[in-house]
Amino acid sequence: MLETAAMNKVILLIGPTGVGKTGSAILLARALSTEVISSDSMQIYRHMDIGTAKPSPSELKGVRHHMIDIVEPSESYSVGRYIADVAPIIDSLHVRGKIPVVTGGTGLYTKAMTRGLFKGPSADWQLRQGLLKMEEEKGASLYEYLKRLDPQAAEGIMPADVRRTLRAVEVCLLGGLKMSEAKATLTKPLPYEFIKIGLRRQRPELYEMLDKRADEMLRRGLLDEVGRVLLMNPSSTAMQAIGYKEIAAYMEGRYALDEAVRLIKRNTRRYAKRQHTWFGKEEGICWVDVTGLFEAVKIFKKMVSEVEPLHGIIPHEKKSRG
Repeated sequence: MLETAAMNKVILLIGPTGVGKTGSAILLARALSTEVISSDSMQIYRHMDIGTAKPSPSELKGVRHHMIDIVEPSESYSVGRYIADVAPIIDSLHVRGKIPVVTGGTGLYTKAMTRGLFKGPSADWQLRQGLLKMEEEKGASLYEYLKRLDPQAAEGIMPADVRRTLRAVEVCLLGGLKMSEAKATLTKPLPYEFIKIGLRRQRPELYEMLDKRADEMLRRGLLDEVGRVLLMNPSSTAMQAIGYKEIAAYMEGRYALDEAVRLIKRNTRRYAKRQHTWFGKEEGICWVDVTGLFEAVKIFKKMVSEVEPLHGIIPHEKKSRG
């Protein structure tokens, strides 16, 4: 049982996709005799396993994971719902004397936990479909529309980030106020002491790893998985997942398979770059450079040796064993 002083702690293990968070989080959870909570907005979907790089069945069996496989692809899911679902899990782990290990790459989930969430209007899926159709027919038109509606919000969003652009436009049209104004109504952050650990690699190495991971996903059956998901009437949110939207476009005959694979790799690299930019704005992260380290045990050991807050909560023998 942990001391009372540790009972309000939550470990956030974050970083770009493919950097090595999954295996490190499992080893960290084992060292702390605790459980892992996913903060990945696509791993919440059932049946979407290969393309979202979910932990393997053996990894899930070895350490209990939460917030994975909780909704069907046809369902919509918001950051507000994530916070409502994750807070009771964290509280239950604290009651059992455990420090939760929250890991994932969805920056908006991290921000909502640590800095709060604004109360905007509920998603209007009919409006979103219309806006997405406009974007598809006239590339980058959605971002230009946002610049007219809310220039201040547009400054904080990358033109290629369709999801955040779409939400900002939706808030303007439905909420009666600009996104930049709505952020003044932030909810309170979750009432925990966050130990924030970030993993990063030199960009060429990370990009090479991501390209190889995409090839491996295809080898493991990504095409068949996307085909099955498309039969489930997936929501527009689920189909924003990288790998799924590109393969779906290939299956619709919009371009060849080689082009779909090229776009998966390109979009994954761009996503990793956006994640690094997003997490760079989060205060208090202890960054650990894992360039050249590819085994989870080695990443874990370096992380534990460099992150001061972990020294007092992981028993010495577990630090050594990994």
